[in-house]
Order: sequence, then C-alpha cells, then structure tokens
Amino acid sequence: MKKNVNVNKFLTVTGILLIIGFVIRLGVDYYNYKNTINSAPFYVFILGRSVVFLLPSVICFISAIYFKNKDI
Repeated sequence: MKKNVNVNKFLTVTGILLIIGFVIRLGVDYYNYKNTINSAPFYVFILGRSVVFLLPSVICFISAIYFKNKDI
C-alpha cells in the first residue's frame, strides 16, 4: 500500500512536469517561429509538441488514478 502511494505521487509529479515542459517548449517555438521561413503553420508545432509532451502526461495521470484507486 505504501509503495503504491509513492508511485501515485511520482506519476502525478511527472505529469505536471511534462505539462510545464510543454508550455516552456511551446513558448520557445513561438519565439523562434518565423512566418516567412517556416512553411508549416504554427498549429503543426502545437500538435507535434502535444504528442511529445501532453500524451505522456495524460498517460501518467491515468496511471496515477489507477494506482490511487488500487489502494482502496
């Protein structure tokens, strides 16, 4: 039971860090984005970063909920 609590907290913190990383990386992409140089619109960068950061974050949160409910 104690081990699952630690896994739950670890997965939650990992999910939060991934969301913070998404916001920071997207800000850097926005700062470096030049409309005249890039042929792709900016929403393509948003979709790409979502797959890299937000999808694993959602998986971490779902796993954390699973381990939290497993304790009960």
